Amino acid sequence: MVEIERECSCEKNPLVPQVCQIVEITDETPDIKTFKVKTMEGTKPFAPKPGQLGMFSLIGIGEGMFSITAQGEDYLDFAIKKIGMLTDALHEVKPGKQIGLRGPYGNTFPTEGCKGKNMLFIGGGIGLAPVRSFIRYAFENRKDYGKIDIVYGSRTPADLCFKDDLFKNWPAMPDTEVHVTVDKGDENWNGHVGFVPAFVEELNFSPADTIVVLCGPPIMIKYCAQSLKKMGFADDQVVTTLEMRMKCGIGKCGRCNIGSKYVCLDGPVFTMAELADLPAEY
Repeated sequence: MVEIERECSCEKNPLVPQVCQIVEITDETPDIKTFKVKTMEGTKPFAPKPGQLGMFSLIGIGEGMFSITAQGEDYLDFAIKKIGMLTDALHEVKPGKQIGLRGPYGNTFPTEGCKGKNMLFIGGGIGLAPVRSFIRYAFENRKDYGKIDIVYGSRTPADLCFKDDLFKNWPAMPDTEVHVTVDKGDENWNGHVGFVPAFVEELNFSPADTIVVLCGPPIMIKYCAQSLKKMGFADDQVVTTLEMRMKCGIGKCGRCNIGSKYVCLDGPVFTMAELADLPAEY
């Protein structure tokens, strides 16, 4: 039903890092921060499409690929979870820190192919970061899309990302519903408690004229895909991103291949129909 757009829009040589500056840092959760990045001239480093990524580098530490969760006229936002040496170091920097940044890398979410469709966005944990880029695009082009449902879950209320979007900004948008769940609540949590796949089934979305964009931990993607299939969604109605598997971004290191596909060259965005033809490694 939907075809993934494979063409990458690289305005500059994506192999050459730009010297950029982290101008603002937002604490999203205890282990996730959003970094607002501009060039040293105060401009946007490049113009990505929803779903694309950029390669961060810190001299003396290393480099890593991260999804672009938002962009404005003069900035890019990256939401980064603290999970290793590079991300540990990034979580210690202050605004004003200079970094290397190159990109954009990867294909994009099917923004054109989804026009006229209802949209069901499903995210878990840091998996909301890449999905958010498409959500924001859909709101910026609201007339091009039908009803929008957003389902998001995290382990605890403290682990919910982008709380202003979830509880204030997105629910205020026209013909939009936001559904939030946590695996385990606390004394202040009055919302839904339960795992995302079961919550999706409980909400019982209709597959009619609907495209699903799904991202989160691999186990969540696996069980959400099963739940969606039980609800009548076809594999070509479900789009996901394997951006966590991307390494070099240019198909040279060979660490992201799944069968005959390289996630960095052929993805990271795929439909479930495409993934069904590959070895079950994702």
